Amino acid sequence: MAAITRFEDIRAWQMARQLTNEIYAVTKRPAFRRDWGLTNQIRDASGSVMHNIAEGFDAGSDAEFIRFLRYARRSATEVQSQLYLSLDQSYISQEEFQHLYDLSSQCRNAITGFIRYLSTKT
Repeated sequence: MAAITRFEDIRAWQMARQLTNEIYAVTKRPAFRRDWGLTNQIRDASGSVMHNIAEGFDAGSDAEFIRFLRYARRSATEVQSQLYLSLDQSYISQEEFQHLYDLSSQCRNAITGFIRYLSTKT
């Protein structure tokens, strides 16, 4: 694993940034934007994935970093649930749903792997 000297070096953060940008893109559509509650919620949840990774990076200990990574992972799961509602309301297509769901799953998996790494590091 390459040395991580800043939070931007963390692969999970990079993936979360991509997820957040793609969520923002679909929520800019007029029909989606009219549902301001869901728009705000899914944007906040996707942003929370990347923000918690960044915040945890400066937490001061691996145990504290892991705590923030777990928050980030839960936020990725929240995005997945909100994607179902977005699909059910026809704000996104089945293909878009699957792409965004898969991207959030990849984020979750990367976060889980990083948690495992930090947990076994001594």
